[in-house]
Amino acid sequence: MTIHFYFARKFLWILLGLLGIFFVLMALIDLMEQLRRFDVDQVGFSSVVFLTLLKTPEGLYQLLPLIIILATITLFISLARTSELVVVRAAGRSAILSLLSPVTVALMIGILAVTTLNPLVAATSVRYDELSEQMRVEGRSALSLSSEGLWLRQGGAQGQAVIHVARSDPDASIFYDVTIVSYAKDGGPKTRIEAASAQLLEGAWELRDAKAWPLVHGINSESNAREHEVLRLPSTLTPDRIRDRFGTPSAISIWHLPAFIEELKEAGFSARRHIVWLNMELAQPLFLMAMVLIASAFTMRHTRFGNTGVAVLVSVLIGFALYFVRNFAQILGENGQISATLAAWAPPVASVMLALGLLLHMEDG
Repeated sequence: MTIHFYFARKFLWILLGLLGIFFVLMALIDLMEQLRRFDVDQVGFSSVVFLTLLKTPEGLYQLLPLIIILATITLFISLARTSELVVVRAAGRSAILSLLSPVTVALMIGILAVTTLNPLVAATSVRYDELSEQMRVEGRSALSLSSEGLWLRQGGAQGQAVIHVARSDPDASIFYDVTIVSYAKDGGPKTRIEAASAQLLEGAWELRDAKAWPLVHGINSESNAREHEVLRLPSTLTPDRIRDRFGTPSAISIWHLPAFIEELKEAGFSARRHIVWLNMELAQPLFLMAMVLIASAFTMRHTRFGNTGVAVLVSVLIGFALYFVRNFAQILGENGQISATLAAWAPPVASVMLALGLLLHMEDG
C-alpha cells in the first residue's frame, strides 16, 4: 500500500506541475490574442489581463487528456531512470499492479474535472463572452433560453432591442411568434413589434405579418399602429452567432445541461450537440484512464534497453491519434451520423482495450 501512495503522490505532483506550465504558456498566448482584438488604450490593460484569465481555463480543460499522457510519460521515465520499477519487480510485485496508483489518480482527476472544473470553466466562459461583448463597438448582445421561449438582446448605433421568440426551427434560421421591443439611446422604449415569423438576414430581421406600435408619450399606440406584410429591422445579430451562443455546450455547467436540453427541445431547437457533449463529459474519466495506460505501455521499460525517445514519441503520437478519433466521433455524433452514446463512449472504451492489450504484450510477451 505504501508503494501505491508513493506512486500516486509522485504522479499528482508531476501533473500539477505540468498544469501550471501549460496554464502559463496558454495565458501568454491568449494575452497576445486579446491585445490584438482590443484597444488597450480604450479598455485598459487590466481588463485585457482579466479576459485572458477567464479564457485560459477553457483551453486548459480541453487539453487535459494530453496533459495526463505527458504526466504519465514523465512519471515512468523518472521511475525507470532511478531503477525504482526494477526494485518493484524484484520484490515480486507485477509492474502492471504499479499502474493502479496513477490510474486511480487519473480517475479521480476525471471525476473532479467533470463535477467541479466543468462548472467553473462554464462560468468563466460565459463571463468572458459577456465582457468581450460589452467591449465591442457595435454594442452588446445577449441570449437567454427558458421554457417561455428564446430571449435575445441586440445592441447597435440606434439603441438596444429586446426580442422574444416562442419557438424556432431546429437550425435557428426561422423564428415564430416574434415580439420585438426597441429602445432609444436614452433607454426609453420607442417601438413594439409583433410578427408571425421572422428570418435573420445579413444585417437585418425580415419580419412577416408584422404589426408595429409606436411607444411615444402622448400618442395612442393602437390608433397609430401599422401592419406590414414584410418589415425589415436593422440587426447586429447573425444566425451563426445565435446558434453559437446557445449551441456551445461547454458554456453550460454539466449540472444544468440536462434541464437545458429539455428547454431546447421544448423551444423546437435541436439538442443533439448538447446530448453528445453531456455523454462525452461523463466518459471523460474513462478516457483519462486510457491515456495513462497508453503512456505506461511504452515507458515502463528500463532505460538501459534504449530507444526511450522512440517509445515516448510513439506513446505521444498514439495519444494524439486517440484524441483525434474522440473529437472525430464527437463530430459524427453532432451531425447525427452515429448515436450520441456511441460517439461518446466508443473511443474511451476502445482506448482502454487497446492500452490493456499493449500492456499485456509488453509485460508478459
